[in-house]
Amino acid sequence: MPRPETWLKSFLPQVRAPLRRSMLLGLLNGVLLVLQAWLVAWAIAAGVMHGAPLRQIAWALAALVPVFVARFVLARVAERVAFQAGASIRRTMRADLLSHLQRLGPAWLQGQARGDLVNSVVGGVEALEGYYARYLPTMRMTALVPLVIAVAVLPADWVSALVMLVSAPLIPFFMWMIGKGTEELNQKQWRVLAFLSARFLDTLQGLTTLKLLGASRREAAVVAQVSDDYRRSTMQVLRVAFLSSVVLEFLATVSIAVVAVMVGFRLMWGELAFLPGLFALLLAPEFYAPLRNMGTVYHLRMEAIGAAERMVQILAEPAPAPLTGSMSAPTNAPALAFRELSFTYPDGTVALDRCSFTAPAGCVTAVVGASGAGKSSLLHLLLRFIAPTAGAIRLDDVDLADLGDDAWLARVAWVPQRAHVFEGSVADNLRLGRPDADLDALREAARAVGADTFIEALPQGYDTPLGERGVGLSGGQIQRLALTRALLKDAPVLLLDEPTAHLDAHSQREVLAALARIARGRTVLLVTHRLHALNLANHVVVLDTGRVVEQGPMTQLRAGSGPFARLLAAAQVPA
Repeated sequence: MPRPETWLKSFLPQVRAPLRRSMLLGLLNGVLLVLQAWLVAWAIAAGVMHGAPLRQIAWALAALVPVFVARFVLARVAERVAFQAGASIRRTMRADLLSHLQRLGPAWLQGQARGDLVNSVVGGVEALEGYYARYLPTMRMTALVPLVIAVAVLPADWVSALVMLVSAPLIPFFMWMIGKGTEELNQKQWRVLAFLSARFLDTLQGLTTLKLLGASRREAAVVAQVSDDYRRSTMQVLRVAFLSSVVLEFLATVSIAVVAVMVGFRLMWGELAFLPGLFALLLAPEFYAPLRNMGTVYHLRMEAIGAAERMVQILAEPAPAPLTGSMSAPTNAPALAFRELSFTYPDGTVALDRCSFTAPAGCVTAVVGASGAGKSSLLHLLLRFIAPTAGAIRLDDVDLADLGDDAWLARVAWVPQRAHVFEGSVADNLRLGRPDADLDALREAARAVGADTFIEALPQGYDTPLGERGVGLSGGQIQRLALTRALLKDAPVLLLDEPTAHLDAHSQREVLAALARIARGRTVLLVTHRLHALNLANHVVVLDTGRVVEQGPMTQLRAGSGPFARLLAAAQVPA
């Protein structure tokens, strides 16, 4: 796993061109700055020391106007170029993070704190922009602009140029000495912020439960404590940042004062002419200005490194490589054959152990078993959320591994336990199954699963906006929306993960009736432990600790005395 700053620098090729343009613009600005100082020094020397009339120095004063304008324009353009570079990196990083999270899949995401991930993808990425838009351009300007000024001052007053060149390295050295512990402080700050985000989101999602259990005050106290920890860690970072800024200001001010005193004494002793002395004095503050700015941008670097730590960890998580096989998926409902299928989680937990069975084509196959038997892992393997440790899955005569992700996912529909409803209209949510579906197609699919009645009763029908997670809809209504999406996709393979879980008896009957209609002509794999849902099945597979312990026709297994009959008798499959 790379260090955070090494990872940040890996994106430099993408912004090298805009950073070079920004550096060139800054260099031109530095040259104009020297010209501006010379014009001002000459005009003052001619007017004050030599008593030149205004008409003789008017050209210099007039020339200052375009110089001021040009410097202003160059500064704004350089800022804009650097900002565009930062925005480009921000888009790339966010896309990379989201793409990797998609490859990691829901199986990995289930074990992560959502608030932490949101903080990394949103706030963390935003914190990186300053590294590219301000820190890197400023560091380049810190090396170039003072050098241009020193070269310009050298022929006019070599003593002042020498003072500048000798004192300049002291400023970044002392800044490094003071801020070398800031990296760890920033990383600690971001870890506390990630924990705070995760805890706060978890509290919001469980607010009803906390209220009913009388635990809301205790949880509020915990959130307040974590917030105070974040405040303290932020103040530690700011304390170092302010200290480094004060030190930089002090060193720069002392250096400018040394230049001014030496110029003044040499003017008094007659060792230096007024014009070069004033020229050096005018440029001395500008020489140290980029070095002074280092304090602010150095803090941006530390903040970016702190934010990048978690992103590097996320991107280092191994994700299944996307499959790009050239085989074509069966267009009709295929038989699903599982051959010696095994899967072991990274922590060593065995989810499936040489699991073998066949789900007949065009039939409903129910997979049952106690909690932890491996049912969900089986679905995750089919959906390619995870990759098998050993064994294979075949669709008729085609190995699933020989199919590209797009080819396979276009042939399968999935209805989870808790279907997700996105913020948007009813129609927007349904069209996730088929983006080009018109209103008639939506109505036909909704009618087939019995969802049309409640949709038409909504205030705006199919255009009714739904809140996040389907606020305002019952569990049964949300499941029927999910079934409508699956029907619209018209996939030959349908995967159902406890589709009647968390529903009341009336909603269960409605959802099961809808399932019976949409299962016709499809290969359905139904993970369930509810007897009503099992009545849909033609074939039953019983899993126990990742192995198939029994399989066969529903009626045959129910009448026998094997594991399935014992599950029913023990009420692990409630009626």
